[in-house]
Amino acid sequence: MIFGINSSIISPAIPKIMNTTRLLKEELEDLYSSGKSMTEISTLLKCSTHKIVYWMTKYGIKRRTMSQAIYVKSNPNGDPFKIKDNMNYQEKFLYGLGLGIYWGEGEKTSKGHVRVANTNPSLLRTFRDFLTINCQVLPSRLHYYLICFNDSNPEEAKEFWAKELNIAEEKFGKIVQIPPQGKGSYRRKSNYGVCTVEVSNTKLKYWIMQELDKLNVMPR
Repeated sequence: MIFGINSSIISPAIPKIMNTTRLLKEELEDLYSSGKSMTEISTLLKCSTHKIVYWMTKYGIKRRTMSQAIYVKSNPNGDPFKIKDNMNYQEKFLYGLGLGIYWGEGEKTSKGHVRVANTNPSLLRTFRDFLTINCQVLPSRLHYYLICFNDSNPEEAKEFWAKELNIAEEKFGKIVQIPPQGKGSYRRKSNYGVCTVEVSNTKLKYWIMQELDKLNVMPR
């Protein structure tokens, strides 16, 4: 008997979690917005995941989608880029060049790859400057790939691009070789293969595509 009430008639459907210690909304919001998952929060607060789910639902704290959760896990320190504000004349000029290069040469079909491939070192240096200056991407986040023809010397090609881009040869990793693609000027220009500069980030890719859309250069 509890206060004159037979305890056996109390509905077992009442969630046990209702009788547990109340969690603070601010604490849950801070932990969740910092990138921690509900499982990680439950470990920190020494309670069950079901309890975290219950109080987050009760407080109306919006939960991340699967893609958002994957992004947060892949970028625990936040976005690996920051679009520069208050650009000076040179930076605005570089902004226009970078978008122009991506419009003409950039990969547009994937969701998260910001990638430009070309045989022109100057063009790739300019696009890299756009990424590191206008988008403030750390150089360590950039990846480089090299494709050569079978009749090209991979070591010479790697040495050429490393010098042109001022990076270590080890940055290229394994070099892909393909059969020669015809004759004439195209083949002559491709003696050192095709180099790709890439950074992977879904938000940055989305921003670039949105900027191109504002300029009305993307097909409708």
